[in-house]
Amino acid sequence: MNRKQFLKTRALLPLTPSSMNLTDLNKMTSTLSNTSKMPVLFLGHGSPMNAIEENEFVSAFKKLGEELLRPNAILCISAHWETKGTFVTAMQSPRTIHDFGGFPQALFDVQYPAPGSPELALETKNSITKTEVGLDDKWGLDHGAWSVISHLYPNADIPVIQMSIDYSQPPKYHYELAKEISSLRQKGVLIIGSGNMVHNLRLVAWEKLNEHYAFDWATEANEKMKSYILSGDHQKLIDFRSQGKAFDLAIPTPEHYLPLLYTLALKEENEKITLFNDKSVGGSMSMTSLKIESN
Repeated sequence: MNRKQFLKTRALLPLTPSSMNLTDLNKMTSTLSNTSKMPVLFLGHGSPMNAIEENEFVSAFKKLGEELLRPNAILCISAHWETKGTFVTAMQSPRTIHDFGGFPQALFDVQYPAPGSPELALETKNSITKTEVGLDDKWGLDHGAWSVISHLYPNADIPVIQMSIDYSQPPKYHYELAKEISSLRQKGVLIIGSGNMVHNLRLVAWEKLNEHYAFDWATEANEKMKSYILSGDHQKLIDFRSQGKAFDLAIPTPEHYLPLLYTLALKEENEKITLFNDKSVGGSMSMTSLKIESN
């Protein structure tokens, strides 16, 4: 640990046991050893029912989990944790949050008891200079995280933390903030953005929720988004409010879209993007997901 890292870590001592010494602090910031570069994911999580149903989207998540290099830890940016300011969960045992209503009891019975990682929380905090990152001990894992991660790693044996979305900041802020955590990819951390590129619950055709169906505007927005993603035109995706009516309908509020910007910001030159689950449901929700990895 160099002097700058130590001073930043020392500032957190009021949040840690008084008996913690320099050796303990060194352990906290050196646990995440260097690895080959991990992929980055954006997962269209869709309905919470995907956590307990068997369908083609779930099958793709399970297959992805089998193919990925096993990570040391997971950092998830979920659409379902918005805060004023940026926070990371820093508890040892995050609770499973059932942040929804009107679903079968079987969904509320789901628990995903993955451990947390105060070490990764601290590493993330220390990586970011754009803003002060708070350490949170109250949130846990919301369904944007556990409903998809549970299919990737059903044994719940990989540490998971979440990073919140600061609702007071513009899209460019989130894109630039994400770039500051890129070094975590070299330390075995799988970074996941969880949301939906097209997500308008007010216009859902509920009778077609289980069908591959999209309104014309949803198809237009999704196709344009994919073209910008594959061509590397991130600026148009950052400026999504300037892309016309289809985008406005696809993104009535930004929380499900912003995790995509976190994922794309982490793409490095010569890395490839693979799209999967590229279908829409209920007319106004796309399940389109992507993986970024080295060639």
